[in-house]
Amino acid sequence: MSEAPHLTFNLDTPGVSTGHLVVPKGVDCEALSLSVFSCNRGEGPGLLITGGNHGNELQGPILARRLVQWLPEAQGCGRIIIVPEINPLAVQAWTRNTPIDGKNLNRVFPGRSDGSVSERIADAISRRLLPMVDYVLDVHSFGPTWDCAPSIITHPIADVDQMAKTVRISEAFKLPVTLLWEHNDTVGMFDTTVHSQGKTFICTEFGGGAVGAEALTLYEAGLRNGLIALGLVGGEAEYPTFRQQKFGQTLETTSSDQLKSPSPGIFEPRCSVMDEVKEGDVIGVLHPMDSLSTDSTDIRAQSKSIVFAIRSAMYVQGNDEVAILARPLVH
Repeated sequence: MSEAPHLTFNLDTPGVSTGHLVVPKGVDCEALSLSVFSCNRGEGPGLLITGGNHGNELQGPILARRLVQWLPEAQGCGRIIIVPEINPLAVQAWTRNTPIDGKNLNRVFPGRSDGSVSERIADAISRRLLPMVDYVLDVHSFGPTWDCAPSIITHPIADVDQMAKTVRISEAFKLPVTLLWEHNDTVGMFDTTVHSQGKTFICTEFGGGAVGAEALTLYEAGLRNGLIALGLVGGEAEYPTFRQQKFGQTLETTSSDQLKSPSPGIFEPRCSVMDEVKEGDVIGVLHPMDSLSTDSTDIRAQSKSIVFAIRSAMYVQGNDEVAILARPLVH
């Protein structure tokens, strides 16, 4: 029988505690110890904050450590649990997927106690941490080859009340974008497990690309707004400055808004995130490499929309996503 995942300390202890969530060993690797921070201020909501779900998105681990520095002074009630890197193997390798089993941790929830290492990590989080909280904030950043608007993402939820609650809380982070994303590849995602337990899931997508000081300050301000909205810390929420403006928009995107490369080539972006475009506008250009006599291909917007995310200039394969468009959500 597999060893059960366990915590090295008691999350019910009042005040600040630190320790580890131990993920048992399997046939593929030894046991893992995930660093865990807990601040328990008694009555109030419970929140789990996670980073490093995808190992090449390091905004989450960095912001988690920033929160650990000031939360003990700021938190007035409730329970906050922070796991800066839920997939340390992927973070150390700077890869999206876990290098040992090649799996995407965010596609194997709720996990398996007798599965591969990614499944055992998901199982440990699902069994030992989720029962302790009411909300989950999973910090992502869209990956290093993209630029996207700092945002809170949610997928459509069948429960109408849960959907409305999730959008309302997401908007309270006051980031430039709150996005309702109709996504086909959702089997095994962290949010589906959280929703199945009747809890609220919040997911960030923080900019992508390089991790800079100015951007991290903006993201941290958004997280503080969210904690204020949940009643866990005091203060006044305000929109952080993004491109010389303080604003927020609630948008939606569907699978038809994901623009793809028609063939292999070098993608050249021709617009920036949050640009407003109309039908026929050039979003980017695909340059073939096999012949200089072959014309480049314009990739155009199919309707009036807003550029939510765009791929960095790079070589892409045919059918690779190169841009994601969105439009205002009609409540």
